[in-house]
Amino acid sequence: MNNLNKIIILSGGFSYEAEVSKTTAKEIEKALNNNVREIILIDPVKFDSYSEMIIMIKEIKPDIVFNGLHGAEGEDGKIQSLLALENIAFTGSTQLASAISMDKYISGILAGYIKIKLPKRRLIYKDYKYDFKSIVEYVGFPMVIKPNDSGSSVGITIINKENELEESLKHAFKFSEKAIIEQFIAGRELTVTILGNEALPVVEILPNEGWYDYKNKYTKGKTTYEVPAELTSEEVKIIQKQALDVFHLFGCEIYGRVDFRYDGKDFYFLEVNTLPGMTQLSLTPMAAREAGISFKELLYKIIELSVNRK
Repeated sequence: MNNLNKIIILSGGFSYEAEVSKTTAKEIEKALNNNVREIILIDPVKFDSYSEMIIMIKEIKPDIVFNGLHGAEGEDGKIQSLLALENIAFTGSTQLASAISMDKYISGILAGYIKIKLPKRRLIYKDYKYDFKSIVEYVGFPMVIKPNDSGSSVGITIINKENELEESLKHAFKFSEKAIIEQFIAGRELTVTILGNEALPVVEILPNEGWYDYKNKYTKGKTTYEVPAELTSEEVKIIQKQALDVFHLFGCEIYGRVDFRYDGKDFYFLEVNTLPGMTQLSLTPMAAREAGISFKELLYKIIELSVNRK
């Protein structure tokens, strides 16, 4: 698809993942630069309102808006709703699927309906009183404390003692009004990228130290990636099917990434990322390369699928 005149890339935004979004946007711009007549980067932060931003996008009349935003107010359905209302073509899933996927607790409930395993977990609202003793007894240690609706491992802690719980929740509540207390599944961290209706090769994430936190995620050399992950053909078949099942259940389309933990026996669903990163260290371009799809080809495939959305 090389006949594109004008593309807008949404970059930055209001979330705690704004800097990662800007890196994603620059990588997309660089890859498409020689094949598109005009590429315009737009940051929602620069406008007084989303309405003002939409007016500008309509005036520019792009062939498509490539959504390079990450996290809240880019990935949660708000931007998608505004673009859809104005019949502006955009990349990635539509508003409802985006909203479902962004809510980790709701998305987990839905995955559970189709018999996909989940870690034990509880949803915690800020400023509510809870019987944490019973929650600790149910979930057990170690446990993961995380915001209900953010990405890039922002606000997440892994704890081993009850006296660490209060501070960890305070930290999570800096990023969301809701937090999840979740069983930590010992084992392997695996992710499956979906492109169109196809599951790409499985990627295993192996931090050199600690766990896959923000620093290990975005610092070169801090994490090793196994592509494809060392799994049996039967294990690959199971995890790819589960990823596709969840992706379609939520109504996701075009592309995305489904994250799991694997204890050697069962795959445990964690979340769907509807706008995966497109940096040099990002997992989706990695999986695409293993499938023989270059970064530029990946971007054009995303654009083609989005333009031809039914």
